[in-house]
Amino acid sequence: MLHSVRLAPFGFLVVLGLGVCFTTQATLAESPNTLSEQEREQGFRLLFDGRTLAGWQHKGNWKVDKGVITRSGRGGSLVYTVKKVPDDFELRFQWKVAAGSNSGVYYRPGQYEYQILDNSKHVDGRNPRTSAASLYFCMAPSHDATARVGSWNTGRIVAKGSVIQHWLNGKKVIDFDYTLPRWKEHVELLKLRGGKLASRGARLNLQDHGDPVWYRSLRMRTIPGSEKLASQNIRPQKISAAVRAAEQKKLKGIIDRRKAAVRKKKSTQ
Repeated sequence: MLHSVRLAPFGFLVVLGLGVCFTTQATLAESPNTLSEQEREQGFRLLFDGRTLAGWQHKGNWKVDKGVITRSGRGGSLVYTVKKVPDDFELRFQWKVAAGSNSGVYYRPGQYEYQILDNSKHVDGRNPRTSAASLYFCMAPSHDATARVGSWNTGRIVAKGSVIQHWLNGKKVIDFDYTLPRWKEHVELLKLRGGKLASRGARLNLQDHGDPVWYRSLRMRTIPGSEKLASQNIRPQKISAAVRAAEQKKLKGIIDRRKAAVRKKKSTQ
């Protein structure tokens, strides 16, 4: 069973299966791009050394500036090539956006995206299912836990078996087992968009939407089979009728474009 206990003003005591992890906002801010002693013991590895983009692939549109990964022109995602994302894993990272910015962390095939967003100004912020820390176009976070735009946020993804958890600034905002009937609507929505929650074996990538975005302190570990992870099935934010109608309109556009692409491909064969 996973528990998170607030130890104000110092931080959080996080119990994951048989392991215990203590983190603070201050520690993350003071020592970016490093592993704590506990993280090393848990098997985390740094994905970014704070100096270069060694191990990452891009088209010249990403760079390192003062220990931070940021964009510098369009060109597509920044992809981690050293190894694929393990089937069962934990990813920790920090991110921040400018006003109206949109990005995302893709961690499994088929549209598995931890949404990175300015909820207040970007249109995706109107729909909880496409807001910051959502499993994009699938599961809404329980609430908006974002920091002020321009400030650093701490993100965390925990995935084991069919359980998916998203954390934002020390708060678990998504936790669900996608095999349970109660989440059928959410699973089907992602499937219609083109994703399958059962997919595995992707490379981690940071999305480029042409907007200012910054990342640092990316670190990941494989969750061992002996480590227990129970889902609490956190209730997502409600979707209003107006938002749901806009969502269906967007979905129709996605499906129509996909069909048009298939027709175009067939016509050229």
